[in-house]
Amino acid sequence: MDAANPALQAAWLLAIDPQGLGGLCLRGPPGPARDAVLAQLRAALPEGAPWRRLPAQIDDERLLGGLDLGLSLAAGRPVAHAGLLAEVAGGVLMLPMAERLGTELAGRLALALDRESSGFCCIALDEGQGEQERPPASLTERLALIVSCSHAVEQTDPAPPFDLAAARRRLAQIPYDEDCVQAFCATAAALGLHSLRAPWQAWRAACAAAALGGRVRVAQEDAELAARLVLAPRARALPETEEPAEAEQASPPESAQAPKAEASTSDAGESEQRSPDLQEQVIEAAKAAIPPGLLAWLSDGQTAAQRATGGGTGRSGAASRPARSGRPLSSRRGSLRAGARLDLLATLRAAIPWQRLRLQERERAGLGPSPAKLLLRRDDFHIKRYRRPRESTTIFAVDASGSQALTRLAEAKGAVELLLADCYVRRDRVALIAFRGESAQTLLAPTRSLVRARRSLSALPGGGGTPLAAGIDAACALGQSVQARDGAQALLVFLTDARANIASDGSPGRALAMQDALAAAARLRAQGLRSVLIDTSPRPQPQAMALAQAMAARYVPLPQGQAADVHAAVAGRR
Repeated sequence: MDAANPALQAAWLLAIDPQGLGGLCLRGPPGPARDAVLAQLRAALPEGAPWRRLPAQIDDERLLGGLDLGLSLAAGRPVAHAGLLAEVAGGVLMLPMAERLGTELAGRLALALDRESSGFCCIALDEGQGEQERPPASLTERLALIVSCSHAVEQTDPAPPFDLAAARRRLAQIPYDEDCVQAFCATAAALGLHSLRAPWQAWRAACAAAALGGRVRVAQEDAELAARLVLAPRARALPETEEPAEAEQASPPESAQAPKAEASTSDAGESEQRSPDLQEQVIEAAKAAIPPGLLAWLSDGQTAAQRATGGGTGRSGAASRPARSGRPLSSRRGSLRAGARLDLLATLRAAIPWQRLRLQERERAGLGPSPAKLLLRRDDFHIKRYRRPRESTTIFAVDASGSQALTRLAEAKGAVELLLADCYVRRDRVALIAFRGESAQTLLAPTRSLVRARRSLSALPGGGGTPLAAGIDAACALGQSVQARDGAQALLVFLTDARANIASDGSPGRALAMQDALAAAARLRAQGLRSVLIDTSPRPQPQAMALAQAMAARYVPLPQGQAADVHAAVAGRR
């Protein structure tokens, strides 16, 4: 197989065992490279295999099947129609822009892939920029192969250079290898993967690679290829390097190995052809194939629970309140409360199959014929649902005390202006809080107006003490208000040197003021608000680091901060 094109390798493996591998996550922008990989895969599939594309606004009835309203009215009886999942049985379902796939739709696809009778596989076209823009984990966990299509594909002939029909027949004859499966399990554990699905998918990929290579059992090169395509892209930790002394101590003595070797001479001959330590070889292959920047993102403010669920603190990580406008979702049963909008077609589909039974119930109850041509009940009502884009509000809490206040205000002004420029595209808002003297003051309520932001910043005076606790409490209260009232996500950005000298009650004193600031930081952390602390001291200060740790904020030392640096730090936390 072509070792320079992992995307082609993954496509050929999927063509051999589509149901066993579940699918392929193809990362990268649209272009000739991705088109060539898709053409290779389509040519490698059995003749006549369905190839469908998932629409962006598909509803449950079109996806799963349901009642055909027109045929039901014409026939006078319920007539069902097949959904997209039934149409794609034995073929491929392609998911364009999979990074924008909703969690509900991803859950339905994952449930269908878990059923052995589904008989289809998925190709998720992931065009996300960075690790924060990825398809839902519930779906990618069921797609065994994850590759990037950034490498150019030189081969122009879409016909695969292998006899795939013979490889499919050979796949069923490959025996189970306990040592290879144990090596995959150990590699998954070394990479921080706790699900047993990943090592089993790696075993299926290794079997497909062996069948493609014309072998009757899995070889070391097949196991290494499976580790690169299945385990490495899912890495959550770097494997630890074992000391040679530990490896020597772990090996059993020769006297214990001798009877086993004498008992099975044929197995010993096969093991000599393989690597003496398959587990180490597989781990090294997976480690070498870990995508660049993946582990750096994992260590940058992401908790273990967020990584396990595939969610984070991004724009789509939290659920929003029910909306009356926005992107339409599938309708659900519900009551006609204030503000609810009835989905008439879905209501009719739910009511029509029961008309004959309801008429019979009326006759048995002695109510006579119904004056209405259609009998509706409360359970028939379906309500329209929408999803509106989740807004983000960045709240700047600026330390306006002391002789350096003007410098910090200039930095904050530049950062706010840069963020407001992004608001035109992102529909984000900014707010400004200044704390000086004995209290904190909200100078700018959440807004997208660049003119109001400039006026508020230019009118802000500097000097006085540092009521750090008051500033943290004010930012926390505004963040809670934004999330509760507007349904937006709040990001708190503190620009301070953390040299608190005014306590919460307004009394001076550094020790008490710092104690109150740490208590306020703990309250902010308990609310689960995201935050960034930018240390504006000439040198990084321990008290600023301790404050950032207390509020679970990202700490950014900025001795000579520039507006672009502040903007980059905030953008990295959004």
